[in-house]
Amino acid sequence: MTESAPIKPKRSKQESIKLESDHLKGNIAAELADTSTQEVTDETYELLKFHGSYFGYDRDSATERKKAGLEKEYEFMVRMKCPGGRLSAAQYVALDAVAEKYANGTLRITTRETFQFHCIKKTGMKPLIADINRLLLSTLGGCGDITRNIMTCPAPIRDNVHAKLEEDTYLLARAVAPKTDAYYEVWMDGEKVHDYPFAPTPNDSGVAEPLYGDTYMPRKFKIGVITPEDNCIDVLSHDLAILSLFNGQEHYGYNFALGGGMGMKHNSPKTYPRVATPIMFVPPELFLPATEAVIKLQRDHGDRGDRQHARLKYVVQEKGEAWIKETLEGYLGRKMDAPKAMPKFTVDEHTGWHEQGDGKWFLGLPISSGRIVDREGEAIRSGLREVILEYGMDLRLTADQNIILCDIETGEKAAIEHKLRAYGIKLREDVSAAYRNMIACVALPTCGKALAEAERVKLPLVAEIEKAMERQGVIEDHIAIRMAGCPNGCSRPYGGDIGIVGRMPDHYSLYIGGDFEGTRLNEKIFDKVPYDGLAPALEPMFALWKDKRHHAESFGDFCQRVGVANVKQAAIAALEGREWAK
Repeated sequence: MTESAPIKPKRSKQESIKLESDHLKGNIAAELADTSTQEVTDETYELLKFHGSYFGYDRDSATERKKAGLEKEYEFMVRMKCPGGRLSAAQYVALDAVAEKYANGTLRITTRETFQFHCIKKTGMKPLIADINRLLLSTLGGCGDITRNIMTCPAPIRDNVHAKLEEDTYLLARAVAPKTDAYYEVWMDGEKVHDYPFAPTPNDSGVAEPLYGDTYMPRKFKIGVITPEDNCIDVLSHDLAILSLFNGQEHYGYNFALGGGMGMKHNSPKTYPRVATPIMFVPPELFLPATEAVIKLQRDHGDRGDRQHARLKYVVQEKGEAWIKETLEGYLGRKMDAPKAMPKFTVDEHTGWHEQGDGKWFLGLPISSGRIVDREGEAIRSGLREVILEYGMDLRLTADQNIILCDIETGEKAAIEHKLRAYGIKLREDVSAAYRNMIACVALPTCGKALAEAERVKLPLVAEIEKAMERQGVIEDHIAIRMAGCPNGCSRPYGGDIGIVGRMPDHYSLYIGGDFEGTRLNEKIFDKVPYDGLAPALEPMFALWKDKRHHAESFGDFCQRVGVANVKQAAIAALEGREWAK
């Protein structure tokens, strides 16, 4: 009897594209140089993600253009990498000019502490990315099946804890960057820029991609480095959550938690959000090898046949914690200790004025949806440009889409406030906690995955939510609200007190019961709430919260204590007659 050949694992189309791309080079340069069409092929579309770009079209104009016999308004989005959201004043001012020259004149802070540029035409792609590199920044790995922008606490606090977080963030960013020369060949005609804090470490292995291999990762891979005392980046939503541990100011190691991730798909039980699970304690000397071991584990065991099932969270959930730890120990060649005890997670809100610890101050500014733009009554872009040009301060981008101005002298505070207010820019004390802590993804018209609006309806929605909170006497309470135009969850909607997720045009799924500290998922209570029903749905829940909560109990904690189902029933009783409120 002839033995049958072993069954080869199923591979998605994207895996073949990566394998045949000559380490991400593909035909990108030739297709971008072809101005006879604004489109690119599917293969180039997939490879461009690794270089920091998504290709799409203006969804607002698509129908009318089709009726007129015109092609879609094709455009690109470009996402930078700047670990920990660190930028100099000179870089910021130059990026503002880049946005004006090649994009739509706005900068958008993402939920991963970096900038996106929108509405770029094909001819603008190469000069835009080249200019970003000449600013000692990069876009390599901004998107794609690779390690994305490394996140950490953005607060410029001058102590050993924050210095260590920054040091480790840059160390990881250098170590896990792709080694391919294709990026520089495509965008810089072979010129390499090395003189920046997260430039890739030299590759002397003789292998093109010693860490990632020829097909890179099965899907995107996210890493955050934080302390439990200030989980301001929602670290447990990452594939690899690194909890840096200190005795006072003395660092003694890390807890590694694996398998976080927000993305899911409606009506698909095999997909789900998940918070990362603590797996092992890592001593300082094994920090980099242990990180590489986690990447290798996902590289070797992630699902390369089904991209909806390809994130590390599914490996952790299905294989179990013991298997994960044992496999990591195999890569490391030694046993690892169990995770150390950690303090309760807390979150520092970095808006407003704060002392840095060196005699200077930083100022966190709330930026709605991270969009730096001049709009009626609020010239954010012009005001920031003037202040940063005049005072030359460095800045930080935050995970909740806000911006921090650093290194401000005590004597400069009043003048800076005056200038910002002259442009209509809101300060912390000008907005509610709900405004400051509500984030929204881009959604329509530029995101191809959006099922409903998010950023464009966020301001009127938060205004309606504020009215409901004020009527119920909870307007001053901290509450984390996250809004997403689709279930991919870029705004982390499954982890806050309240999640609002696009379900279909003008309709949303509503989630409650997560926590402000980022340690617990929320639960879906309504499936297809019309946009104008969102604030009315929340108001009876706010009323119950005010009436029944324990002292200073957060909304999410209250929902968990009294039962999410009971909170839902209170809303249903108040919403009698609305078809969706069942």
